[in-house]
Amino acid sequence: MLLIIACALPIGAVSALVSWILLRLIGLITNLIFYQRIRADLVAPEMVHTPPWLTLLAPTAGGLVVGLMARYGSEQIRGHGIPEAIQAILIRRSCIEPRVAVLKPISAAVSIGSGNPFGAEGPIIMTGGAVGSILAQGLHLTADERKALMVSGAAAGMAATFNAPMASVLLAVELLLFEWRPRSFLPVTAAVAMSTVVRAPLLGSNPIFPVNASDFHLNPAVDLFCILAGAVGGLLALVVTKLLYFSEDAFARLPVHWMWWPAVAGLIVGLGGLVEPRALGVGYDVIDDLITGRATLSLVAGILVVKSLIWALSLGSGTSGGVLAPILMIGAAAGALEGYVFPSVKPGFWALIGLATAIGGVMRLPLTAIVFPLELTHAWNVLLPLLIASATAYGLSALLLPRSVLTEKIARRGYHLSQEYDVDPLEVLLVDEVMYTRPATLRPCDLLPPPATLLTSTVSRPSNNRLATNGLPLPLQRLFPVLDDNDNLRGVVTRQQLVNAVGKTVADLMITNPVVVHSDDTLRTVANLFAENHVTSAPVIDRQCTSTMLGLITIDQLLDGRLKDLAEERHRERPLGRQPRQQVS
Repeated sequence: MLLIIACALPIGAVSALVSWILLRLIGLITNLIFYQRIRADLVAPEMVHTPPWLTLLAPTAGGLVVGLMARYGSEQIRGHGIPEAIQAILIRRSCIEPRVAVLKPISAAVSIGSGNPFGAEGPIIMTGGAVGSILAQGLHLTADERKALMVSGAAAGMAATFNAPMASVLLAVELLLFEWRPRSFLPVTAAVAMSTVVRAPLLGSNPIFPVNASDFHLNPAVDLFCILAGAVGGLLALVVTKLLYFSEDAFARLPVHWMWWPAVAGLIVGLGGLVEPRALGVGYDVIDDLITGRATLSLVAGILVVKSLIWALSLGSGTSGGVLAPILMIGAAAGALEGYVFPSVKPGFWALIGLATAIGGVMRLPLTAIVFPLELTHAWNVLLPLLIASATAYGLSALLLPRSVLTEKIARRGYHLSQEYDVDPLEVLLVDEVMYTRPATLRPCDLLPPPATLLTSTVSRPSNNRLATNGLPLPLQRLFPVLDDNDNLRGVVTRQQLVNAVGKTVADLMITNPVVVHSDDTLRTVANLFAENHVTSAPVIDRQCTSTMLGLITIDQLLDGRLKDLAEERHRERPLGRQPRQQVS
């Protein structure tokens, strides 16, 4: 684990540098196209003096370049990057091609710089993950260790983009790691911390969207309306997700190669830019106006309608770009619109709440949805409203949609993905709670074949077995321990050996070095042992006196943990009203 943490530190530093380069590249392309100047500062597309034909054709040209890069470079650069990162973890053992680390940021810079309505964070997450994966592939590591380094790079990229280290770690845990263990959490934290430190001299250490929250007028009534705001966020998740994948299905029906889809979408984006120019590009300036209360009603309505439409249509075409900034903008616009009817707190407050509900509902990352707005704004005293709103949006989204906008694409590719975590039921039960306590045994000198009754008998379960009353039939014994005259374990023989043996003794067939388990092992330990040694049964021995056999466990008992988990999930009871049994004297 220490080696992986040490490797994560340079990955964090490189990811911060990659983030800075990509943001500068986006700024350079934006300045070249819309301002006709050579500068690299991140700016919004200039719409005051830009001719309509440029507004219309710039996203189209950018989409065409991205399509060509995807077809002749790597198809993995299509989309916003997060599903691709998840798929690399689940399917490709956390291996990403080196060319993706080059093509993804360039294609994203071309797409965003030409006015397409995306954020930089998705490509940075994918590129940071590629950096971590490439380094890990050059070392002698396991797939889980590669995953830790790949996710470290991805989270470090997000931290460098938004100066949000805690939210980046939470996003890694909620979306990418698929586990909660020190072996992965600590490298991710180390990479994020290093990335945040390196970011400071490159991009500054101030919050991205500073908000003065000292005069927020919070009260219980505001908290109640946060529930309503969360419900709006859940409904927004339904609309946005359906719109995105309607767009994806519509493009799939076009009678042209997918290489041309981004260009077609770019033309639609240009039309949207003629209606609401500020819907184009990254839109960080629009988010700032929304959560500081400077946005006008026309801007709010324009962003909510135009941005949602052109973002979903463009992303459905496979154009390269991130989803986080557009979702932040759409959610903030919905919240700003709510501010016209909800109780007045402070200009921009409801936009901030809407931003959180969009992350909780659309992306279905409830913890990230709470911490991320706090780190973006440093408005620490709105923690409770953010908690209420994001949890409500998350809950409603889970009721209305089987998957989030981030994982639906993976499911459409034929892969099952769950973001829910639970205690492994095999970690709950110990061997001595489910083992057979009195299995049939043999002696080394016994002649074969054995009596027919031995091969058809069943064996007993322990008296302390918590699942003994489930009424399930007991299986036939498939492995027979061999004991000496002092009842010490000498070996084992299998049922198949006994059936096929004639004229031999047990000692002739006995396996003298069998796989054994201990009575205090968990069922998870047994499952791992069975899988590693390709066996389905094992004698249970005492940990202190290894020759003393206590029982027998088979693969059937591994289901007991799952049965207990199902019983706790489905069986309803009222323990408080249960009367104790009367003792019979």
